[in-house]
Amino acid sequence: MRLVIARCQVDYVGRLTAHLPMAPRLLLVKADGSVSIHADDRAYKPLNWMSPPCWLEEAPGVWTVRNKADESLVITIDEVIHDSSHELGTDPGLVKDGVEAHLQELLAAHPTALGEGFSLVRREYMTAIGPVDLLCRDAHGGHVIVEVKRRGEIDGVEQLTRYLELCNRDPLLAPVAGVFAAQQIKPQARTLAQDRGIRCVVVDYDALRGVERDDLLLF
Repeated sequence: MRLVIARCQVDYVGRLTAHLPMAPRLLLVKADGSVSIHADDRAYKPLNWMSPPCWLEEAPGVWTVRNKADESLVITIDEVIHDSSHELGTDPGLVKDGVEAHLQELLAAHPTALGEGFSLVRREYMTAIGPVDLLCRDAHGGHVIVEVKRRGEIDGVEQLTRYLELCNRDPLLAPVAGVFAAQQIKPQARTLAQDRGIRCVVVDYDALRGVERDDLLLF
């Protein structure tokens, strides 16, 4: 992984255009070829990025990142403050807690809990930026990717959004819809998901396991 802190401006040219004026930023170049630009005020989400497969061309004062769709990310560098590379090795991946992992297994076995007519294509469908929990088809044969959480929060919606952006570039999958499934979903996460066209599903873990509830329900 290469970390570059530089005073730079960034211009994205593709399906739309975007401009970041000159300012100090972190440029992150990963071993998979991806390039992302970060500020110091918005946690993990980059200001702009190019997902693999893409290619970085370096010239004095200018980086140009291109992909197969002929989109480009042009980074004009005024000053390099720091430049270092680090070998991180193979990452063991995210280890989910027992309930979340089991919830994913149960939904894979009972995909209709996510929507009428749903069928499972594959669990842990691998993408260039990590595995999608579930890849399904809906009743009309369209692809749906499902992010499974025990507690649904904003970071889970952001994660699913990144998967959707990548998968919708794949002509073998597109168009791809998204489902955010969790035992509990926070109101802020639900609002963000709905704004991005992502459907939320609250999952009853005990019902999926076939456990009868012993509390009294009022109807």
